[in-house]
Amino acid sequence: MTINVVVADDQELVRSGFVLIVDGQPDMRVVAEAGDGRTAVEAARDLAPDVILMDIRMPGLDGIAAARIVCAETAAKVVMLTTFDQDDYVYDALEAGASGFLLKDVRADDLVHAVRVAADGQALLAPTVTRRLIDDVVRRRTRPGAPTADLSVLTEREREILTLLGRGLSNPEIAAHLVVSGHTVKTHVSNVLTKLGLRDRVQAVIAAYEAGLVRPGS
Repeated sequence: MTINVVVADDQELVRSGFVLIVDGQPDMRVVAEAGDGRTAVEAARDLAPDVILMDIRMPGLDGIAAARIVCAETAAKVVMLTTFDQDDYVYDALEAGASGFLLKDVRADDLVHAVRVAADGQALLAPTVTRRLIDDVVRRRTRPGAPTADLSVLTEREREILTLLGRGLSNPEIAAHLVVSGHTVKTHVSNVLTKLGLRDRVQAVIAAYEAGLVRPGS
């Protein structure tokens, strides 16, 4: 199956580089390029791509606002592109529904891997972005009245699964830890996401930290 991709970045040279990498894969095809968020949204609506590589900072409608619309109105998975040292919008973009983050200096192999992971319905974060995400979550949890997920809808095993997701374990690692099959873990993860109204594993990590199931360093 071919993975249809939209590349959205206002810097033409950066955008062209990503297009060459993606189009060079036998299982991928760039169906549109966008130099701003509004064009990216239109491409998502008109072309139904599987994945959108979306720059955070773009003129007019920025990447976060565009991701919020795309994730609400389409089935496309959004992977944000960021110059990590300059962007402070990781949490907001993930709340908007983005499936992950990549640094713009990502290696070609890692970019291709991220597209495949996102298309498969999983989530991916650069390690440095994950640490930043956790810091943001912890700060937000200290605010009075900050909303948290209602974990009462989860079974005891599903709470355990959410805790392990929050610790960053993959499905095979969770299966080994609990001594269950990979299929069983996949079913539990799906149930957790559905019951809590979460889009993907990244939002599950956020929920786990916000609910206090996981703490930095655990």
